[in-house]
Amino acid sequence: MIEVPSCNYRIQVPGKLFIAGEYAVLEPDQQAIVIAVDRYITATVSSSDKNIISLPDIGFDQVIWESEREKVRFDHDDVKLRFVQHAIQIVHQYLYEHDIQQRPFRLMITSELDDKSGKKLGLGSSAAIVVAVVSAMLQQYREKITISNDIVFKLATIAHLQTQGNGSGADVAASTYGGWLCYAAFQPSWIHEQMQQEMPVKELVAKDWPHLHISRIKAPSHLQLCVGWTGDAASTGPMVKRILTLKETDESFYNQFLQASSSAVSQLVKSFEMNDHQGAIASLTENRKALVELGAHTDVPIETVELRKLADIAENYGSGKSSGAGGGDCGIAFVTGEQQVGLLRQAWADVNITMLDLKVSPNGANYEVV
Repeated sequence: MIEVPSCNYRIQVPGKLFIAGEYAVLEPDQQAIVIAVDRYITATVSSSDKNIISLPDIGFDQVIWESEREKVRFDHDDVKLRFVQHAIQIVHQYLYEHDIQQRPFRLMITSELDDKSGKKLGLGSSAAIVVAVVSAMLQQYREKITISNDIVFKLATIAHLQTQGNGSGADVAASTYGGWLCYAAFQPSWIHEQMQQEMPVKELVAKDWPHLHISRIKAPSHLQLCVGWTGDAASTGPMVKRILTLKETDESFYNQFLQASSSAVSQLVKSFEMNDHQGAIASLTENRKALVELGAHTDVPIETVELRKLADIAENYGSGKSSGAGGGDCGIAFVTGEQQVGLLRQAWADVNITMLDLKVSPNGANYEVV
């Protein structure tokens, strides 16, 4: 007889938005500010006699997978399943290394991170899905294994890197820990090196990761965060690769950008510590300037025409900038008071920019028994 879980679980994982420090965060000890937002990936785990994954939002009602020792095999081969495949593989290996006999289960994953038409809003769906899969699989063995945010973050980060190849992991951190975070990244090359040396996953997770820093921060009490959506989707990976070539082609300018970003983010963190909303508004403007200069110098469209409109309008009421890699998706604004929020909402609407009804999610990945 096949042993099945005695309980079913629902895991909710928030999406993310970058506030400051984009691109620079890829370098050692460069800080970024990232938040979790109150739109979620939901993963529901239930008893089953075989391993089944359902992702109806991307057209997969039933994907069956099988495991053999450390390996996982899917009955579908589709690029849209890569993040899920790598997440399942890495957790399966982690549990196998802990001598845990795994039980089959059904995993249903749904998302509210895109708009109603299916367009991406830039809220980090791939990172949130990976965190959801990792959390869902681990929760089934909560009586046999230690589960913590740090463990979930590291496993999800490894899976995300295996799929995407690069990235800072800040989006994974936001989805895992929740709230406002000050973040400095590990180095992907170090992770890849450990994996190439066939280090057991449980040992890699237990290690201190060089340069990684994650800490909670609190926004000034009078600061209002607004998020505007341009209606255009962006592809992060190619833009990141083009920016990183700048280190080889113009190291002097690249270092100048890093200094400008570091100064802006450091001042932003300080303004949060001092409960200084005006200082936060000014620091966001400085970070925008650094990113605009970076985009112009590299001919990478970090601030598109629509994002420029969004940010320019926001500066009439406070400050604004692109969020994340840019090139589309969302931009953000810092303003003071509900009246300014209302004025900004209307001004954005006049140029077909939608203010999203988003708030900071105080919690990261969390689960409940259903």
